[in-house]
Amino acid sequence: MSRECEFLVVGGGIAGVSCAESLAICRPNASILLLTESSIVKSVTNLVPVARYLHKFDVREQDVTEMGASFETLVDRLDHINSSEHCIRTKAGVEINYRYLCLCTGGTPKLFSGKCVDPLVIGIRDTDSVQLLQRRLATAKDVLILGNGGIASELAYELKDVNVHWVVKDSHISATFVDPGAAEFFHIAMNEFNAEDSSPVAAIKRMRYSEVLPKEQNNNHGAALGPDWHRTVDLSGAREGGEKRLPKIYYKSRINSVQDLADDAGALVKLEHEDGSFEQLTCDFIVSATGVWPNTDYTCDSPLQFSDDGGISVDEMMRTNLVDVFAAGDVCTANWPAAMHWFQMRLWTQARQMGSMAGRSMAAASEGESVYQDFCFELFGHVTKLFGYPVVLLGRFNGQDLGRDYEILVRCTRNKEYIKFVLQNGRLRGAMLIGNTDLAETCENLILNGIDLEPYGDDILNPDIDIEDYFD
Repeated sequence: MSRECEFLVVGGGIAGVSCAESLAICRPNASILLLTESSIVKSVTNLVPVARYLHKFDVREQDVTEMGASFETLVDRLDHINSSEHCIRTKAGVEINYRYLCLCTGGTPKLFSGKCVDPLVIGIRDTDSVQLLQRRLATAKDVLILGNGGIASELAYELKDVNVHWVVKDSHISATFVDPGAAEFFHIAMNEFNAEDSSPVAAIKRMRYSEVLPKEQNNNHGAALGPDWHRTVDLSGAREGGEKRLPKIYYKSRINSVQDLADDAGALVKLEHEDGSFEQLTCDFIVSATGVWPNTDYTCDSPLQFSDDGGISVDEMMRTNLVDVFAAGDVCTANWPAAMHWFQMRLWTQARQMGSMAGRSMAAASEGESVYQDFCFELFGHVTKLFGYPVVLLGRFNGQDLGRDYEILVRCTRNKEYIKFVLQNGRLRGAMLIGNTDLAETCENLILNGIDLEPYGDDILNPDIDIEDYFD
């Protein structure tokens, strides 16, 4: 069984669908095929500008049968790439001949146990894993969360009717995104929010798809969750009361060992703290939210070039070392000289940007044209929500790669806002906006234009001065 297409995109996540949609716009009459492991794919919707180059968006999940007619879809899994012959083979034995190929196969959760299947460990990554989490939560009273990034933070805040034990390797929460000051802002707000018991009631649902039965943890890799994935999902445990409980946080700790308890009673977990002491606790199951590995679970006739982090190495046009083979999203690693204010993080925002860039680059290559790299790669930008607060991250927001040669200005209003500017030689190099994100476009302009802010001193964050109008 064989098929042919001009453009073949592998992966039904945000990067893959963004790539296919970009190709459909640039080459509307070309044959485009999207190969996806799941019949549920992710696409970007409700794209709203927060600043000139920064956008927030929702992720829409839809069945492949509901996709438009701009490209075809095939539910199967990539098995082997024959780059010299310009064809691939799927797990079902289908051979697909292509002219241009883009690999958007995403990432696989890093499970601390190292096992692909562990009944006591859930790796949150895609829709299927969230369904599994819901089923396990229905009978759970104690849950351990391991990790300190976005998904771990969201779960620690959103889980209710369950005791949460949150194990982090750092000295403060949400260290992937925020500094200790912002972490303390969140921690205080979380304590007071729970004390007031003013949690808003939102419509929730159990995620159900008639076409896709929930699977236990296996080797299938569904598309990654998008922003606000938990917003309409019931994350309730078995303890009564209908309330969120403050998580118990174990700082600078790691899991030393896990022992199964008899009669499916959960796990006995031994924690090791930084000072060398140990602590034991019991839980019904463990959520491993410690990041992802690039998913390259397929073979190739010629070796792909990989970066040190395991990602497929790509240049500024999203090209790999193989002829006519591109890559985008979590599976790839940017191997071009990064712009002054940009760096790679495996986020939904960059998955969309890379996918769209790969589509434009493939379309240009097919017509013998050249294309410039999108301007979004000039400035790092990410919009998310943490502990109920809107968050905007711009540039070197935590002083990444700036060494010690920078200063920080902070404005903090309890339970309202945490604004941080990172300055180097009087120029704004990064910004973190929590709660109040109105300054996003102003910060974007200040970073890109390199305006000397030294004459304004600390007044740049004076709440009585409207810098939006001043630097408009």
